[in-house]
Amino acid sequence: MLIIDNILIIIISLIFIILILIFITGNNKKSYIVREFYSLGTSNQLEAYGKKATKAIEESIIKVCEIDNKMSVFKNDSEISKINTNAGNKPQIVSYDTYYVIQKAIKYCRLSEGAFDITIGPIVALWGIGKEGQQIPSSNEVKEKLKIVNYKDIVLDKDDRSIFLKNKKQEIDVGGIAKGYAADEVKNVMIKNGIKSALINLGGNILTLGTKIDGTPWSVGIQDPFKTRGEFALIISVINKSVVTSGNYERYFEVEGKRFHHIINPSTGYPSESDIVGATIISDNSIDGDGLSTGVYIMGVQKAIKLIEEIEGVDAILITKSKEIYVTSGMEGKFTITCDGFVYKNRI
Repeated sequence: MLIIDNILIIIISLIFIILILIFITGNNKKSYIVREFYSLGTSNQLEAYGKKATKAIEESIIKVCEIDNKMSVFKNDSEISKINTNAGNKPQIVSYDTYYVIQKAIKYCRLSEGAFDITIGPIVALWGIGKEGQQIPSSNEVKEKLKIVNYKDIVLDKDDRSIFLKNKKQEIDVGGIAKGYAADEVKNVMIKNGIKSALINLGGNILTLGTKIDGTPWSVGIQDPFKTRGEFALIISVINKSVVTSGNYERYFEVEGKRFHHIINPSTGYPSESDIVGATIISDNSIDGDGLSTGVYIMGVQKAIKLIEEIEGVDAILITKSKEIYVTSGMEGKFTITCDGFVYKNRI
């Protein structure tokens, strides 16, 4: 009887140990999670690897949607819409997120000497590129709208965290930089949850966290501006970097063989006619890449290269109408051309 009791005790102990091991290993198991969702007016995809991958992605989606609710011009109750509604009337108190994004946006408006301007909304709406009713507006219509395009009319008050537009009918649109901020915030959420390997794709804006699962760098394709989306002109390898591209292939319409794309030059009110057709910014923070890519596109190769070389931790890859590829010093030898017809130029 004693022997049987001892055997039962041993069996129960073994079962208990096995259950503990299962519990421990189960909780330590790392997961690779991929999730797609729609927000910020675009399709997005998050990839994460780690014990808390599911939690990290769920929290990230919530964060992105919160940013969209604050900064979308298509939502009447967003903070940006309230700023625009009160233009020329009174300041609008906003959240830290919105204040920070507008503050950073103004920084890049200045650096680009107005090539990037977040008050260009009325001109963009006039063209309606990518929407029903897109058309070439009359020159008088463009001239009239240009009168209210000026980022210098944005007044920031850091004491009460308010934003004020000096003139009625002026509008702020942070669509050209909000995705970058959202990507940075997602990265912070991932890090908080112990994620060391993640790929953040917000409408084509790429931000990588760490390396791929196998320890190798992430390979990011740079769109061929002369072909449909998903065909690449070159490939770069990155770790802990943001890759943001502006190009004339994203939204456009054609009239008599001429392409009218969505990147409007704030000084003319018409689609940019610089020598650049694709501008990619590689940076540590995605908000910087987002804030620079549009302005760089409009500035043209010479001014763009000069500007980016002066900003620490930021690089650029520029593709021209003649299929020439120019890069800043930090990207030399760090890319591979994958499509025939492109020529690398290492001198301006």
